[in-house]
Parts: sequence; structure tokens; C-alpha cells
Amino acid sequence: MDLTTNYLGLKLRSPLVVSASPLSEDVDNIKRMADAGAAAIVLYSLFEEQLRQDRLELHRNLESGTNSFAEALTYFPEPEEFRLGPEEYLKHIAAAKKATRIPIIASLNGSSNGGWTSYAKQIQQAGADALELNIYYIPTDMDLTGEMVELTYLEILRAVKAEVTIPVAVKLSPFFSNFANMAKRLDKAGANGLVLFNRFYQPDIELESLEVKPNILLSTPMAMRVPLRWIALLHGRISASLAATSGIHRASDALKMLMAGADVTMLCSTLLRHGIPQIAAIERDLIDWMEEHDYESVKQLKGSLSQIKCPEPAAFERAQYMKALTSYTSER
Repeated sequence: MDLTTNYLGLKLRSPLVVSASPLSEDVDNIKRMADAGAAAIVLYSLFEEQLRQDRLELHRNLESGTNSFAEALTYFPEPEEFRLGPEEYLKHIAAAKKATRIPIIASLNGSSNGGWTSYAKQIQQAGADALELNIYYIPTDMDLTGEMVELTYLEILRAVKAEVTIPVAVKLSPFFSNFANMAKRLDKAGANGLVLFNRFYQPDIELESLEVKPNILLSTPMAMRVPLRWIALLHGRISASLAATSGIHRASDALKMLMAGADVTMLCSTLLRHGIPQIAAIERDLIDWMEEHDYESVKQLKGSLSQIKCPEPAAFERAQYMKALTSYTSER
């Protein structure tokens, strides 16, 4: 069985990639995920806020004592007196690369150019095989137009691409007035891949304490429907690789995404729930299904039910909305 696939120009042993999560914070876990069959690993995200905080911390330390006598050199901090989080991230990339032979993809999470561009180059120098830009952006300014929001994404991508030669993927949300057009523009701007989609962790209200609290819920297979639809619509229409993320828990979920046109399927919640060995379990089930249905390779499977190859292409569009509702039968 040939499970190989290409993602971001990288040849992978299978379409099972581990997405950014706390699991990759530990090098031993990275080794275990590689041993379990992960084709590539996206490291946990470094946040724009961390870059900004480190620049502020550096500035504060360098400025301390500047109004003292020049002879008072003890006011000037030694470099080892303060640790920069991003530097640790760079060391982690190098350690991950040393620990395994599979591709290591770094992840930057933010919503503005900020320090991304210069840091992206350092990530490449640290040995990352690719970079995932996780643009986590919820516009709340009522004077900010949709066009301005879209330009922010494109500007970030172009700025980073100008600094690095490694492949760059963009992880984004589906919340655009015309996501197909946005995907096309990102593709033309140089995105080597699109990761569909971000999960926005919505807040909740605690009724007893009357506080707004973060509410983190692991995904369920139902979450795969939105990326499934858009991957099927985009397959064959853009050059960028397509990665499916959110809601992929079983081999059947991965198979559906591949048939829709995904180049890789990303795993996270299922590993947090069931452990790292779940990677191997999903791969075994994937192979069993393909053998049972006479498939010889992932390449043969990929995009076979995308919109451009689907016997009923309108099924991926809103035209089927009324049909879906009228065909629903109550379980009572």
C-alpha cells in the first residue's frame, strides 16, 4: 500500500500529520509520535504576544541604568540574566530535528506583521522544514472593512515569504465573505499551502461568579464538515497544498478528507483524548479500508470525490440546502 503524499513540496510517508498542540512541547513526545507513524509534526505555536513581550523585556533590561554613571557597569544586564522565550523555541526546533527524521513544521500565531518577518528567518535557520502561519484574527473594529481584513492576511504572507525560502502554509478561518476568492488570492500571493480551518475558542459566562471564562473543548468528528466542503471545492483549482484539520478522529474521517482533495489530514484532539498510539491505529484502519476497497495508493484516492470529479457537484454548494432540510427525518 502506497500511503505517500506531497505537502508543501515535501514528500511524506503518509497523509497523517500531527497539528500544533501541547504534545509537541516535549522532545520525547515528538520521538514517540514519529515512531507511531506521524508523517510530519507541526510544533506548538509561538504567539505574536510572546515576540512582543520579549522585545519589551529586552528593551526594559537594556534601558535599565542608562541614567546612572557610566562607570556603574553593573547596571547593564548580562545576557544570561534574562531568557527570551522565542530563543527557546528556536532551540526546540533544532532539538526536534535532531530527534527525528520526519519534517518539522514551525508555527507562528498572530494577526499582524509585527516581529514575524525577522523571526521567520530565524526559524528557517534553526532547521524547520516549513512554516505554518496561524493567523488568528477576530476583527471587532466596526470601521474595519472586509477588504482591509483580507489585505492584512495577504500582507503578512508576502512579508514572511520575502524573508524565507522554506515552504509557508497559512492556517485561517472560513469567515470571509467569499472564501474561494480569498483562497485564490493567498495562492497567488505565494502560499505553499492552506490549512483549513482554525478553531476559534469561544468564551463562556460563569453564572455563579459572573465572570467571562475561556472555554476549551476538544473537537468532535462533526467539526470536519466545513473543511471537508471547502477542500472539495478548492481541489484542482489552486496550486497550494490543502491540509484538513479539525474533527479528524478516525480513519474514516481521514479517508473522507482525502477523497475531498486534502493532501494531508491533521490530528490533534484524537491524540489528546486517546494518546499518541492513536496515530498507528488510524494508519492501520486506513490501510485496511483501502485494501478492502481495492485502492493501491493515497494518490488514487485523493480528490476522487472533490467537486470537479463528483457525480453531483451541486451537493457541495448551497443549492442543496433546501434538499438537505426537506430530506431530514425526525428520529422520534
